[in-house]
Formats: sequence, C-alpha cells, structure tokens
Amino acid sequence: MMDSTFLMPFWVQLAKGITGQFGENCEVVIHDLTEDEEHTIVYIENGHVTGRKVGDGSSRVVFEARNKKPEELKDRISYLTQTEDGRVLKSTTIYIRDNNDKVIGIFAINYDITNLVMMDYTLKGLISAKEGNEEPEKITKGVNGLLNELIEESVKLVNKPVSQMNREDKIKAIRFLQEKGAFLITKSGDKVSKFFGISKFTLYNYIDVKENGKQDI
Repeated sequence: MMDSTFLMPFWVQLAKGITGQFGENCEVVIHDLTEDEEHTIVYIENGHVTGRKVGDGSSRVVFEARNKKPEELKDRISYLTQTEDGRVLKSTTIYIRDNNDKVIGIFAINYDITNLVMMDYTLKGLISAKEGNEEPEKITKGVNGLLNELIEESVKLVNKPVSQMNREDKIKAIRFLQEKGAFLITKSGDKVSKFFGISKFTLYNYIDVKENGKQDI
C-alpha cells in the first residue's frame, strides 16, 4: 500500500472537497503506482459510481502510466468514460509525480452525467467534453475485464477477424496491446497468444519486430 509520504492529507482533503462540492454522483479515486501493479486503488470517495473500492484493480490509465515515459504522460481534463453498465462519466486524470518527475500515483475524478445527457440541450455547455472521444472509454472493475476490452479494440483496429489476419495484421494488433500496457497484466501473454493462435515465442518476436524495426523473425 501507499506510504504516508504519498497518501498525504492534501490529496485526501482534495478528494473530500471535490465530492462534497459535487455530491454523490462524483467519484474521486487515488491510485498508488509504487507497489502492487494490479491492486492500485488506495483511496476512493463515492465508489458506487464505478462499483470499485480500496484494493481493487488497475484501470486503463494506470497501465498506460506504467508503460510510458514520464514526459509522454499529460494530465487529461474533462473527457468521456463509461462504466460497465453503460453510464456515461465525465472524467479527469491527474498524474502525481515525485521530485524526480516520476509518476507515482494518479488522482482521478469521475462524474456521472448520465441523467444530464438525457436532459434538454440547454445543459450542453455543462456536460460537453473537451476531448472528443469517438466512443467513451470504459472503466472496468478488474484487470481481466480490461485485458478483454483491449483485445477487442486491437481486433477493431485491424478490422479483420483473427481467422483472416496475416502476420502483419497480428503484429499491428499485438503492438497496440503493447502500447496500451496490456502485457503488464499477469499472464496476459498466455491469453493473447491463445487468442491470436500463436506461441508465446512468436508473440515476443512480434513485439520485438515492431520495437526494433526488424523485418524477419
């Protein structure tokens, strides 16, 4: 779990202030990226919004934070996400950094705007998102659901069923999974290999092909 120097009173106080201001439809989550890779939530207010609690698994932004360089990570303000049961959230992701600029945590805000979306267009200014996602990003409760979602997205990216994918198609899909941090999930290599009908050796070679610019395995 996060030590006392990380889970400082400021972040907890800020979480309480935000949820106190915006009410029970506003969830605030603090992730610790310094310890357990798959159980990063160390503090949460109004967890009923996404159905999560302290000790629950990582989200997509957590795996991207672990997989990218600190300078590649930018705070995301006011973008759309979606819960597993279809509710639309307006979200903000703020990266918590140490004195060396290393990302050690995430402060996330998820505001349920489902009912607002259904209201008259006069509310459009309140609920509009600054980042125009083509589809809201889903927030899953655990890493297994996240891995399944990322695999589905990799197939959509190639726009072919696995049975019709050639070597280049599979490399493209697997590289997408690599960039999204999918292989940080425990035993993800086994599942991805089985899904694409390849060996783990081939899987690692496909990743290596893209990372090192090789043409042949």
